[in-house]
Parts: sequence; C-alpha cells; structure tokens
Amino acid sequence: MKAVWNDAVLAESNDTVVVEGNHYFPPESLNMDFFEDSATTSVCPWKGTASYYSVKVDGQSNPDAAWYYPETKSAADNIRGRVAFWKGVQVSDS
Repeated sequence: MKAVWNDAVLAESNDTVVVEGNHYFPPESLNMDFFEDSATTSVCPWKGTASYYSVKVDGQSNPDAAWYYPETKSAADNIRGRVAFWKGVQVSDS
C-alpha cells in the first residue's frame, strides 16, 4: 500500500492493518521528511486518544492529515503506533 499527497509518497508498506476502512501503516514505513507533529488530539471510545501529524510537501501544508494512537485501549492494540491518513491523501495498492 502507498499513501500519496501532492505526488509525494508519504508511506509505503506491505504490512498495513485495516480498521474501519483505514489502512494503518507501520511507523518505519513513513518518510518523516514530510511530517510535522501537531498539537491536535481526538478521542475514540474504543481505540483511545489519537495524535496527529500535519503533512508538508513542496511548501504546501495539509494540517492534521495523518493520525496515530501512541497508546491504545486493548481492543485496538493491533494499531498502536501505526499511522492512517485522510484529508485528500490517496491510499492505494498501486
């Protein structure tokens, strides 16, 4: 699977975990040159508290376009630390 935004490959892995239709990439598959920490958080009742990254490519910013759960509730242990995308980031198997 590949996550692409503005023609840049943000992440690529054969080892994603799909939860609620979202592919969660292992952290080592991310190209961290494109990521900045965000202060944003959100809470999922069964997964826990999510943290976010903003994505920057060629001077353009996509705030909070990626999220991850640094700690999870037990039902979501399989995605702890993994990163998922939204806000126009294309995730596909090509």
